[in-house]
Amino acid sequence: MAELDAGLRTVGAVVLTQGTRPTELDHGLRSLLAQQGVSLDVVVVGNGWEPDGLPEGVRGLGLRENLGIPAGRNRGAALVEGEFIFFLDDDAFLPSDTFLLDAIGRLDADPMIGLLQPRLADPTGKPAPSRWVPRTKDKDATVSSVVFSCLEAAVLLPRSVFDAVDGWADPFFYAHEGIELVWRVWDQGRYAWYDGELEADHPATEPTRHREYYRLNARNRVWLAKRNLPLLLVPIYVGSWTGVQILRWWRKPEALRPWFGGWREGWRTSPGGRRPMRWRTVWRMTRAGRPPVI
Repeated sequence: MAELDAGLRTVGAVVLTQGTRPTELDHGLRSLLAQQGVSLDVVVVGNGWEPDGLPEGVRGLGLRENLGIPAGRNRGAALVEGEFIFFLDDDAFLPSDTFLLDAIGRLDADPMIGLLQPRLADPTGKPAPSRWVPRTKDKDATVSSVVFSCLEAAVLLPRSVFDAVDGWADPFFYAHEGIELVWRVWDQGRYAWYDGELEADHPATEPTRHREYYRLNARNRVWLAKRNLPLLLVPIYVGSWTGVQILRWWRKPEALRPWFGGWREGWRTSPGGRRPMRWRTVWRMTRAGRPPVI
C-alpha cells in the first residue's frame, strides 16, 4: 500500500493488463505518476500475468488466470486506497498532468456526479468512434452531459460510491459492465457525467476484434437486465435490444448466430448478484432522457 499524502487529494488507481502491451502500459503509468496535486496509490493487475518492470511507486498484482475485465478491476480496487478511485486501460494515457485534479474539481463542484468519464481521443488523430460518446443522439464529443453508460477506458468515481454499488460486475468477464456500473450509480441517487472538456487518449479500436464479442454482448445484455431491472422491465429491455440487433445485423448471419447463442445462454444461466433498481431510479432516468427499457 502506498503512503498517501493527507495534504493532497488521494486517488487509488487501477490499471488492468494481460502484459501484451508493455510500451503502452509504461506510457500510461508514467502519465499517471506525472499527475500534479494528488497523492496516488497505483496498482497494476496482471490478468493471467505477473506484472514486472513497473515504474517505482507502482505495485503489481498477478492473477494466475484471466478473470475477465470487471473481476480483474475489482481485485485491484480491493488493494488501493484513496478518496477517489480511477480506472485506466493499459493502452490509454493522460495527456494533461492535471487531469485527475481537474476531474476531482468537477466532482467537488457537483456532488451529484457519482461517476465521470472524460472525452476519449485517438492520439494519432484518427477519428474517434461514435460509441465513445455514450449518448444516443448528440454525438458531439465536446459536449458534456449526464449519461446512462460509460466507456470504461478511463473512469473516476468517489470511492464511497464505488463501494456502495458493489464495484464492477464480476461475472460479466467482458462487455456491458460499464452500463451496469452507471445504472447502479444512478440508483445511489446520483448520476454519471460525460465530460467533453477533459481528455484521455486511447487508440481507436473495434470491439469486434474480440473473438467472443457477439456471444458476450448478447449474454451480458440479458444478464444486465436480470441483475438490475425490476422484473416487469426485464423482458421489455431485452426485447427492445433484440429488435435493435436484428435490424443491425440481419444481413450478417455470422454475427447473429453467436449473438443468439449468447442470448439463450443469458436466459439459461444466472448472472448472480441481483440488485434491482428502485422505481424512482427508473423515473429519474426516464425524466433525464433514457428510460432503462431501450
